[in-house]
Amino acid sequence: MTDQPSNNSHQVTLLLQQMQGGKPEAMEELLPLVYAELRKLAAGYMKRERPGHTLQATALVHEAFLKMVGGDESAFANRSHFFGVAASVMRHILVDHARSHTSGKRGGTAPKLQLDEALVFSNDQSSQLLELNDALDRLNKLSPRQAKIVELRYFTGLSIPETATVLDVAPRTVIREWAVAQAWLRRELGA
Repeated sequence: MTDQPSNNSHQVTLLLQQMQGGKPEAMEELLPLVYAELRKLAAGYMKRERPGHTLQATALVHEAFLKMVGGDESAFANRSHFFGVAASVMRHILVDHARSHTSGKRGGTAPKLQLDEALVFSNDQSSQLLELNDALDRLNKLSPRQAKIVELRYFTGLSIPETATVLDVAPRTVIREWAVAQAWLRRELGA
């Protein structure tokens, strides 16, 4: 995301403001500007899902975009805020999907989730996704920024510079807080 021109960033922010101001055609102009980046976020999430997942990256982008611009979360301060919210919405869509898949399968016998960037969720790992989601919710209460860093790095596969851009912080801040968040999650998940 860091390779996006500042002109695009300004245009996205302007269109977001116009949407908030009640200009419905701004949404039609916004989607082509953000689609590639939303697709990249969705692909990052989907690479962690099981092969043959019924939800595809394109569908994830469309569902997330509709929830974002049609729901209560449609007030965005700027482009970075928009993509941060997009990551959260996508995560919650996948968690809801995993919950529906594991309903009735909860017995507490699932193995602990390893915090491994190469992890791919299988059918049996849906409960582990839910466990990680619960841990992230707890982390969010302690440190919202660390939770967002985990979400952006782990689920969407953003690089440190890309994560820093979305959060509008220095890359060294992301590095430091990513390390702390990983340690906290390992302890919480018993890994």
